[in-house]
Amino acid sequence: MKGFNKKCLLFVVLIATLLTTIACNQKENTSVNLIDNDENNKRVVNFFGPMEKSDPNADNTARTAHELTVIMAEEKLGISVEYRTYTAEDYQEKTYDDVILDRARNNMDDIYLLNPDGIQALGTEGKLADLSGLACVQNLREVVKTANTVDGKLVAIPQEIVVYGLFLNKEMFDQYDLAIPNTPEEFLECCRVFKENGIETPVGANRWWLECFVIAQAYADLYNGDNTKAEIAALNAGEAKLSDYMRPGFEFLKQMIDLDYIDAERAYIYEAIEGERPDFLAQKTPIVMAYWGAANTDTAYGNPDFDLQVVGFPSHRGQMPVVSLSGYGVGINAEHLDDTLAIMDVILSDEALKIYTEHNKVISPSKNVEVACIDALKPLNDRINEGVYVLGSDANMSVEQWGNICLIVRDLLSGASVDECMAKFDQLQEETLK
Repeated sequence: MKGFNKKCLLFVVLIATLLTTIACNQKENTSVNLIDNDENNKRVVNFFGPMEKSDPNADNTARTAHELTVIMAEEKLGISVEYRTYTAEDYQEKTYDDVILDRARNNMDDIYLLNPDGIQALGTEGKLADLSGLACVQNLREVVKTANTVDGKLVAIPQEIVVYGLFLNKEMFDQYDLAIPNTPEEFLECCRVFKENGIETPVGANRWWLECFVIAQAYADLYNGDNTKAEIAALNAGEAKLSDYMRPGFEFLKQMIDLDYIDAERAYIYEAIEGERPDFLAQKTPIVMAYWGAANTDTAYGNPDFDLQVVGFPSHRGQMPVVSLSGYGVGINAEHLDDTLAIMDVILSDEALKIYTEHNKVISPSKNVEVACIDALKPLNDRINEGVYVLGSDANMSVEQWGNICLIVRDLLSGASVDECMAKFDQLQEETLK
């Protein structure tokens, strides 16, 4: 009897152990399934750009303006934005534009931060979704829609309008009783006076932004007259020569090179701001060129020891801002297309753009959001508000402008003649027509 009881007890213990083990396994399996479900149900949008998220524990003041708007969208929509970032180290000899074109053509991400030439190339190839149906579009300035519309589709929208202008040391102009120049002739006269008074290089230049002088003169009438669409159509059809538009600006630059108003050898190798900044801040050079945001940052020109004034480039119509629009594009075959468009609508809403604009002190793409700019930028801002500007990038033009003009200006810097540069424009136009 005692043996029987012992066997029964052992049997009961074994059964209890077995049941406990089964229960534990079921609990573990249930837990694993829950995790899988959470992962499967997680809504994600993949963003490719030159930046990534900062430390999640960082104070908001340390975050970028872009990231603040993304955080807003994530909280509103319950969608996570995953950053995939370009670094030169990872991609070695490939530029950001090379990499992003490859990724977009192969549907590797959902949202891309695109430069103007990337917008035009991918838009023309049909690789970007039409964003014209987003609610935020009705608030956009016309310049944004004009610059980034390809074949009737709005293929990219920026969070800011990038405006380039001349950064002037007003005190040096006052020292020699010089008025701020409006026309190319007035600009050259200022340079002459500076040169004759011992200023070795009146204009500090780099290998990227001298093209703004060309663009301001080439398109002053096209973008500020009543015939913009017809003129662009004529260029796209080959009925008007691109070189005829470009020649006055190249002749102007050639004159500056010949008179040593710019140092062509240094400009050919100088990176933007890094090269010419020391002489400008040391008041050895009275004129440089840069984008709007450079006047707001201490790392560029935002805290000089003199009276800074930012104006448009010289043209026969007066001071002319040059607008170049980057923007966020969405892959036409994006894996998470609906969620991606929802994210875009939030980060480009007036609410988000107000945060972005106030944080970066830039010009908003929304006509409803105004920037309280610093005094130095008011001349440039006034022209934009008047609707006076030229586009440095326009997706409606068959020949890409921003990148091509920059490269041909570099040919001029390295010794090419104006005629040789014009021949390159003719070749570009012919190749595009083919």
